[in-house]
Amino acid sequence: MLDDTFSNQPILPDNLPTVSSQAFTPLSPMYMKVNLMCRLTFWLIVVSALLTLYWQPWFVLPKTLELYLPQLQLAAGIFGLLTSAYGIIADKNKGYALREHDFSYHSGVIFKSVVSQPILRIQHVELKHGPIDRHFGLSNLEIFSAGGSMHTFAIPGLPEEKARELRSYVLTHSDIAEND
Repeated sequence: MLDDTFSNQPILPDNLPTVSSQAFTPLSPMYMKVNLMCRLTFWLIVVSALLTLYWQPWFVLPKTLELYLPQLQLAAGIFGLLTSAYGIIADKNKGYALREHDFSYHSGVIFKSVVSQPILRIQHVELKHGPIDRHFGLSNLEIFSAGGSMHTFAIPGLPEEKARELRSYVLTHSDIAEND
């Protein structure tokens, strides 16, 4: 007896949907502000430590260090500003898309990446947040693939409530997808 339900029709490459047709949701503006604040605070501490070392009265600095310390301070300050500016651009290029059958995350400025995970293959979803994230009401959503011990991708900087909604949706729909 032949099974009439089996089908394996060819799909033409011209008929495939494009990744760019996905509507990606940007991350929370609060995430971008918190990231910028953390970056600037780190570089402020580095520059302050170098300034303190230069102006400290407790011991004499070697001549070589004393000579190059102001240039090192300037370089650290400029590098801190440049990495902070790059971080702003990178954070604006991060986003996620949830569709009927898959979950996608895109990121990158120079090297762009889009990672998609079929909902049917999602084994579990974790919410994580450190003390700074908790203070600002943000969470990271980690998506784990079936058969893998590492997360497929993590979406940082989601508002706590939105992260819980996404987690709940994915977990309930991965069960439904298995029954189809």
